[in-house]
Amino acid sequence: MIRSYDMSRPVPADLVDRIVRNGLRAPSAGFTQGWGFLVLDTHADVARFRDAVRPLDRPEEWLATTVDAPVLIVPHSNKDAYLDRYSLADKGFTDRSDAWWPAPYWDIDAGFAALLMLLSAVDAGLGACFFGIPAERVNAFREAFDVPPQFNPIGAISIGYSNEPPRDLTKWRKAPSETVYRGRWNLPMNPSP
Repeated sequence: MIRSYDMSRPVPADLVDRIVRNGLRAPSAGFTQGWGFLVLDTHADVARFRDAVRPLDRPEEWLATTVDAPVLIVPHSNKDAYLDRYSLADKGFTDRSDAWWPAPYWDIDAGFAALLMLLSAVDAGLGACFFGIPAERVNAFREAFDVPPQFNPIGAISIGYSNEPPRDLTKWRKAPSETVYRGRWNLPMNPSP
């Protein structure tokens, strides 16, 4: 996750388009594709984003209020699209209720798409970072960018050429035996036979 970008190097438009197109290939429950992506690729739009999401109390604690990147992509989820899709005859639910959903797949699917965009950026030699938007500023963000009410921003992705020195994070990465279990939760993963 890169937080400092070389602002003298714009990201080529065709590369931004490729990153977004790769994100659109993410899986989605029921092939609903209940997402929307706002691409901000001008200095004025990025500045407007920062102004819109800046909380009054401790703004310095939010990357959203200090981020300076050539490109921001704001992924949005659309819960209504999933409730509509799963009320169709082929899914067997008729009431549009979210009570039976074990997890908010509308947010998860938008997150899958965001992850594909992050990976696409890194594969293209760019830096990228997924970060949150302060909850109390979501309405101001919506207003600043005319976001329809059914779309909910799940965060934002900054993209650009890194201005940070390479880092070795191997000492911080947890071992698979600490996070992956095979057969039962209390049995750490061992290498496959």
